[in-house]
Amino acid sequence: MTNLGVCLTIFLSSSTFAQKAPNFDLPGDRDSINLSRLKGKVVYLDFWASWCDPCRKSFPWMNDMYSRYDSKDFTIIAINLDSSRKDAEKFLEKVPASFNIAYDPDGAVAAKYDLKAMPTSYLIDKNGQLVFTHKGYREGDTNEIENKIRKLLDIK
Repeated sequence: MTNLGVCLTIFLSSSTFAQKAPNFDLPGDRDSINLSRLKGKVVYLDFWASWCDPCRKSFPWMNDMYSRYDSKDFTIIAINLDSSRKDAEKFLEKVPASFNIAYDPDGAVAAKYDLKAMPTSYLIDKNGQLVFTHKGYREGDTNEIENKIRKLLDIK
């Protein structure tokens, strides 16, 4: 496990630790996406690939979260890890995304986050700190994740 992985494990198991989310600048569908420019927003960062069946299941939920909280200082960035952008585009034709899509075909950003499973998502607070990670996608976990989003947005 890399140092980042150790820090994430420590941080995510205790709210007394904080770690700055690794910055990135990636091409997106609309323009480049730079994490540091999103300071002041709660960011749900999701890593996905076209071949990942749980990823396909997570997109409708992420679309719902984006439509409900986007105007409240919240955004979603879904980073695709396919080596071919065409594979991602075929996926998105069948499973559209209303949120931001970024492309990391060489996996450089995934390596910064010490990605171990697909999909994996991270919640980043308004100060750019990692506050939660979630491996995989299970419908039963969505309420817990939404509650964490609401808490970070300070919505009762």
